[in-house]
Amino acid sequence: MPEPRTHRLRIAEVVEETADARSLVFDAEHQLPYAPGQFLTFKLPGRDGGVAARCYSLASSPDTGEPMKVTVKRVPGGHGSNWLCDHARPGAELEVLAPAGTFTPAGLDTDLLLIAGGSGITPVMSVLKSALTRGTARVVLLYANRAESAVIFRGELRELAEDFPDRLLVLHWLESLQGLPDPARLAAVLAPYAGHEAYLCGPGPLMDAVELALRSLGAPRERVHRERFFSLSGAAAFEGTGPADDAGADGATARVELDGTVHEVRWPAGTPLLDALLAAGVDAPYSCREGACAACTCRVVSGEVTMDRNEVLDAADLAEGYVLACQARAVGGEVEISYS
Repeated sequence: MPEPRTHRLRIAEVVEETADARSLVFDAEHQLPYAPGQFLTFKLPGRDGGVAARCYSLASSPDTGEPMKVTVKRVPGGHGSNWLCDHARPGAELEVLAPAGTFTPAGLDTDLLLIAGGSGITPVMSVLKSALTRGTARVVLLYANRAESAVIFRGELRELAEDFPDRLLVLHWLESLQGLPDPARLAAVLAPYAGHEAYLCGPGPLMDAVELALRSLGAPRERVHRERFFSLSGAAAFEGTGPADDAGADGATARVELDGTVHEVRWPAGTPLLDALLAAGVDAPYSCREGACAACTCRVVSGEVTMDRNEVLDAADLAEGYVLACQARAVGGEVEISYS
């Protein structure tokens, strides 16, 4: 039974960003390759003595030379965030899966509109720093918080705006002063930047309001990208996959294009596509394995599949053939899948 490939990261520093947010900076000797906007899935002690899996975005950039860093905001009743804020200390080691996620711009030379709310700034900060360091894009950041005291990375954002005055504009939206952001008022603020490639991360109501605002301004849907996270219910990310049995009459054959290579694998009935690929030795991307993070998103080019659970793909995604490999099961026959 293949086990997931995990890595151990040693905490070098814990930074108090706000009263309820901590950044965990990892030892420079324990770095992993990643793309701006990706996240790590952590293996943490569970409430019942078992294992819990939690995903936290990387707030660092792979293009600045800085060490890897995740930022965790304490959530009332949140097991993972409270455990890390209470127990993470310099010198401690944490077990993680390889960086994953698709909240990454295709290029860093296209002008960007970044929208963040609360701790949603973490992947946005990674994208922002990479765009300024490695790309030529002009970047506009709209960052929404309850009050000024809740603004994460306040000093770092100020320094970046000073270092890149012609390429970075930071706009703060504070509910204590401006009230809740609504589509009409957001549209008035975002109108000059509606043509930018937009990346959104934050509470669902904020992202919904921003999408409505951008749609009213004529922004094409394909230029608006959302990062969606849901609470994971267990530790499926760290469990092994079962062997892929003979597909038989009720199974399927999957032709899967991944990183320019086409793999043909048996896809037994009742087996998630991801499990079939991993059992066949295909290094397919994944993270939570619960249908909650979109790291394993792929597209059905031909054939028919069903999904057990989907917390992240919307109706338009489904209409275009996108599925989650960790939840996709074969209906039968031959299925063609693309990860590009």
